[in-house]
Amino acid sequence: RLAKELGIELEVKQSNVEGELVNLIQNALKKKFNGLLINPAAYTHTSVAIRDAILATKLPAVEVHISNIYKREEFRHKSLTAPACVGQITGFGQDSYKLGLLALSSIII
Repeated sequence: RLAKELGIELEVKQSNVEGELVNLIQNALKKKFNGLLINPAAYTHTSVAIRDAILATKLPAVEVHISNIYKREEFRHKSLTAPACVGQITGFGQDSYKLGLLALSSIII
């Protein structure tokens, strides 16, 4: 609903498979996307492949997390993917997606 209000066409995808996520990110260029809103979940802390895919697109990306990863276990405090993004929204529950979309829209519109 928020995307519609902002005049943004939004495509939502979900996968638990790292390679599929990399493919989705890489396909963003073919589909002529203007940006990425991504919740890499546990891959945040482990996936160089997702980080590299985000960087390769050269698209502005916002990383979002439902929980505050900095209030969780110590190993979750390090994000491999956040440095490939223009920013990170964390800890606002489902509203993290709305806040991330607002942040991304301020860059791409």
